[in-house]
Amino acid sequence: MAAKDKGKNPEKKSATACGFPISIFFIVVNEFCERFSYYGMRAVLVLYFKYFLRWDDDLATTIYHTFVALCYLTPIMGAIVADSWLGKFKTIVYLSIVYTVGQVVLAVSAIHDITDTNKDGTPDNLTLHVVLSMLGLALIALGTGGIKPCVSAFGGDQFQDHQEKQRGTFFSIFYLSINAGSLLSTVITPILRAQECGIYSKQKCYSLAFGVPAGLMVVSLIVFIVGSGMYIKTPPQGNIMVKVFSCIGFAIKNRFRHRTNEFPKRTHWMDWAEEKYDKLLIAQVKMVLKVLFLYIPLPMFWALFDQQGSRWTLQATNMDGNFGILTIQPDQMQTVNPILILVLVPIVDSLIYPMFAKCKINFTPLRRMTVGMFFAALAFIAAALVQIQIDRTLPKFPSSIEGQLKFINMENRALDLVAGTNKLTLDAVTANPDYLSFDKPFELIVDGVFNDSITLTPGSRNTMVIVPDTPHFKLIPFTDIDAKPEQGANAIRFFNGWSSGLNVTIGNLDFGDVSGNNMSVYVAVPKGSAQFKIQSAAEECVYTQELGFGSSFTLIIPPTFAFGSNCEQSIRPVLDIEQNNFHMAWQIPQYFLITIGEVVFSVTGLEFSYSQAPSNMKSVLQAGWLFTVAVGNIIVLIVAEAATLPDQWAEYILFASLLLVVCVIFAIMAYFYTYIDPAKIEAEFARIDPEQEEKRRNIEMARKNSTEKGIEERRSSDSSDDNKEKKQTRI
Repeated sequence: MAAKDKGKNPEKKSATACGFPISIFFIVVNEFCERFSYYGMRAVLVLYFKYFLRWDDDLATTIYHTFVALCYLTPIMGAIVADSWLGKFKTIVYLSIVYTVGQVVLAVSAIHDITDTNKDGTPDNLTLHVVLSMLGLALIALGTGGIKPCVSAFGGDQFQDHQEKQRGTFFSIFYLSINAGSLLSTVITPILRAQECGIYSKQKCYSLAFGVPAGLMVVSLIVFIVGSGMYIKTPPQGNIMVKVFSCIGFAIKNRFRHRTNEFPKRTHWMDWAEEKYDKLLIAQVKMVLKVLFLYIPLPMFWALFDQQGSRWTLQATNMDGNFGILTIQPDQMQTVNPILILVLVPIVDSLIYPMFAKCKINFTPLRRMTVGMFFAALAFIAAALVQIQIDRTLPKFPSSIEGQLKFINMENRALDLVAGTNKLTLDAVTANPDYLSFDKPFELIVDGVFNDSITLTPGSRNTMVIVPDTPHFKLIPFTDIDAKPEQGANAIRFFNGWSSGLNVTIGNLDFGDVSGNNMSVYVAVPKGSAQFKIQSAAEECVYTQELGFGSSFTLIIPPTFAFGSNCEQSIRPVLDIEQNNFHMAWQIPQYFLITIGEVVFSVTGLEFSYSQAPSNMKSVLQAGWLFTVAVGNIIVLIVAEAATLPDQWAEYILFASLLLVVCVIFAIMAYFYTYIDPAKIEAEFARIDPEQEEKRRNIEMARKNSTEKGIEERRSSDSSDDNKEKKQTRI
């Protein structure tokens, strides 16, 4: 390009080290901290919605994908503001401040103590927490999306035009920092979430899981500002997207004005813009629109891809995360994706693609993208198969028209029971293994000498304890949990059949004082070897039980209980809900398939798009690409709210089927697509219209003169965009 070597003020040079501007150090650190902040917050977000704000799976998924969609809509705004008004540096600083405030507000919203007036560990005013959360997320979406198109281009601006090799190395380091921040944050923040914190009562520490990313965002902002004096800052010179939209808008409006038959038809509808815009710009817009047309089916891929952070994380909450020496949290499974990206990208680029070339297989970019969609569909079929296996391990909870009941016999002898049409025998101090379901009142007969009419609340699970009484028995009902314990914990409670009250604790968790013939509250106990301390006055008994993920037990202290060396042997565990026994490792195949799809689809898609568009309109295609991600997330929230499928595996199959249909449509579109060389087309226009070429040269000469007068001119962001996207390994 004629003005390529004139785009920088020679008097403004950044200090260098090893041939690189020192200023890029601040930019790389800034990007690492920002990506850590974003992905760390996002890793635990859907669990925060479900377990802290108490939203159901569908609402949690809907709000999660609404937030992600906003994060990919705001880059358009950020690019226009940076190029047309504030410039990249000020845009990054101002929106980073907004971003930081949003992270802090979100962290504050996760402090349960601010509304926990009765100090029971549960917020009493969830509305305040919801409002603060939504405000924080809105500010984060505005900030992270607004700076997204600016930071990498600003980094490219720091290099002189003779530093093309260093600029390429910078983009490699830049995207390494993105993946490093993503990988570390998705490992660390779930660990922070699993900690317990609080002033009055200890709960899962979402405030810490959000607070650390907020702190990293503060560090990101400070580091970026500290380097201010070293940056090459180019002034805003107008945004090409505005010009493209204006050209398209004028063509549509002009075509509408001349819609009658008295006006001759033109070859292309964009030709109606010739009255106002030059032919070269119109030809460039045509090339962009040709690629954007291929983008129409793409949102369906992102609709599946971004469910790693929502549906797949929720799926992992019902799985066994015991990997031997490691215990994996459900939200930590997302780390499989960035790890596989770092492994698969060099394998695909250095081995798979060259192998196809040697075999004379024409594996064109559009064919690669089609294959990527197919792999994503396979990933959701794999997720459906995993969900079917999970569903088989889940207990059968009562429907809305029936209740469930379990009996515990506290007598020192066996009892024969008749409950409606069910007959069973209970040994001394035991319970029947499975819950019995009843959809109407029934008569209970115990040992043929005692009977009572029982009515259960529809949709409830209950335990009926049979204790000795005069003249025969006494029935004591208790309400059980009717869902799997949250976050993979184990719901444990004690029934005290001893003659006096007992105090039961485990660590800093307290079951409270349990009176005789009474049931304690449920306490969420984590996986591992749990040691329960049973105390009365100065005496103590320690009962140990190994716990997995997601089980529920009622531990019976019998009437014959006595403190002493073997006191724990008399305690009887009653299993109410089986632990998660389908291993989390079974999610790895679906992560492997979706990551292959991402590598083949995403990287190839950007390379193809940029090869088919004019160099000065790459930002338009970047905005269009990010817009497809936003639309994909909107599709998820629509399906999550509109679909009435009873089973989660069916929803996975629905998404896979939709993507397969879209895959076929895209393959047909790709078959009829004709590859072009934008440079040749632009050169043809230069030969056809020498006056236009002369006009362009005059404009470039004017820019050169203004540069020599001391006005800093922005380096073409398009070339940096091209280098940047070709090295991209993560969207």
